[in-house]
Amino acid sequence: MLLLILAFLGGALTIISPCILPVLPFVFSSVNQPFRKSGLPLLAGMAVTFTGLAAVATVGGGWIVRANQFGRDAAMAVLAIFGLSLLWEGLANLLSRPFVQLGSRLAEGDAQHSNASVSRSLLLGVATGLLWAPCAGPILGLILTGAAVGGANSHTAVLLLAYAAGAATSLAVALLAGGGLLSALKRSLGAEIWIRRVLGVAVLAGVAVVALGLDRGLLTQVSLASTSGLEQSLVDKLQPKPKEAPAMMMMSATGGGKSGGPETMPSLSGAALWLNSPPLTPEQLKGKVVLVDFWTHSCINCLRTLPYIRAWADRYKNDGLVVLGIHTPEFAFEKDADNVRRAVADFKITYPVALDNDYAIWKAFSNQFWPADYLADASGRVRFHHFGEGKYDETEDHIQQLLKESNARLSFDGDTKVAGVGTEAPPDSDVQSPETYIGYDRADSFLSPGGLVQDAAHTYSTPQHLELNQWGLVGNWTDAKQSATLNSVPGKIIFRFHARDVHLVLGPAAEGKTIRFRVKIDGKAAGGDHGVDTDAGGNGTVRDNRLYQLIRQKDPVDDRTFEIEFLDPGVQAFSFTFG
Repeated sequence: MLLLILAFLGGALTIISPCILPVLPFVFSSVNQPFRKSGLPLLAGMAVTFTGLAAVATVGGGWIVRANQFGRDAAMAVLAIFGLSLLWEGLANLLSRPFVQLGSRLAEGDAQHSNASVSRSLLLGVATGLLWAPCAGPILGLILTGAAVGGANSHTAVLLLAYAAGAATSLAVALLAGGGLLSALKRSLGAEIWIRRVLGVAVLAGVAVVALGLDRGLLTQVSLASTSGLEQSLVDKLQPKPKEAPAMMMMSATGGGKSGGPETMPSLSGAALWLNSPPLTPEQLKGKVVLVDFWTHSCINCLRTLPYIRAWADRYKNDGLVVLGIHTPEFAFEKDADNVRRAVADFKITYPVALDNDYAIWKAFSNQFWPADYLADASGRVRFHHFGEGKYDETEDHIQQLLKESNARLSFDGDTKVAGVGTEAPPDSDVQSPETYIGYDRADSFLSPGGLVQDAAHTYSTPQHLELNQWGLVGNWTDAKQSATLNSVPGKIIFRFHARDVHLVLGPAAEGKTIRFRVKIDGKAAGGDHGVDTDAGGNGTVRDNRLYQLIRQKDPVDDRTFEIEFLDPGVQAFSFTFG
């Protein structure tokens, strides 16, 4: 329902977007005709044609998502042609001539007949829909991206129809408003040639930037339509935002509901994709004890629980236990199916994993935390839940208890012995530094002079003095809601911490780019205190979007100053975690 509302509102907003300008002459050719016989069929044909074309695009878009580099090159070629058509009217006329000629003939025919035919207006709407199809903002992009990842389906078609209906509704209001609004819109059309040229230059510049791999984030910060900011604001305000996961939180229960979880196993529908398994339903799982584990692959608390989840899945799989990993993303890059596939392979996860990109399963469980585990008995009743790390023996005791309830012949000899290593190792007992976000939406304790500058390139200087858990940026960075991107070298991040381990979620801004970095503690190379992603000299590289372990101290834990210097531009930094 939320996406339906967003889709309708996004479509309605296209009337104030420059991309609607080419279709206005055809739409307003019916302004003096009866709305029921002329305007309504035209808008209906326009909406249906647009929906059909967009649906076809989603079907073809799936293979582009899977063929990353080819899809990227094809998209740049299309953008380049589009940019050139904005600069040269002749090329634009050549590309759109068939549809314009059809629309013009139909519009002239309507003008010659005082009683406009419904079929003629409907056909004019079809031609107008073909012209309007390239019009898109963040909300339409959200619909099409979801379809490309999860596959085109009836739900996607309904969302596309809602988007088209929103645009048709706003145009219908404009038609019914009459000549005064039409005159105002016609005056705005006089500036269209300049709008087109400016947009053409911007598009071609963006293609050059992407082709050279300079900054993948640039195009996402530049809107081609005046409504994009408003649309994105709607998405940000209405899309659910999860709470931060606590490092350790335990809740035991003999049932769910008000104590922190559902009473019975809720729906597992709404996943964008399933890995290691076809889609599963609660009905298919009846007769099995089911452990549902909410996680995301850059969450250090989640990673430290994985050795236990894997061990239980392996030990009890023949006794009636089914483990389900529900991957609900915190950061945008965690929605990418390829990133999740890579993480599942790296962490040797063989049990089913559902990509819960739209928080459908998360909301069905009324969940609020990473990691979170829900244990259901063979009848589908949720009997136990556990939020955060720790108390693994108690969780396993409940697993054994429920398995024995469903099969009295089972017996178990003690708990599973688990030893996590690397990022999966348990945290140290002396951790005084909290999870700290780099993006301004949840940033705290930032100390570089002048504070964080939102959504704009800014040169930061080294903080004069850092107290515990304070941090700063050095160099030219652009700080966005979720992350900061280094625009040029030199660039550093400095943090005063108290923990054994330092982790930082990092990724390249441009796909395929490698960024070198060097880590220091108290101004010196990490030496024997380096993490799994650095060497003794503190050197490492960023190639993928994930959590990097940069420091694991062997010396007694104390207040230390961490520094990471990036030797190449284009890195994105998301959040610090400690252990």
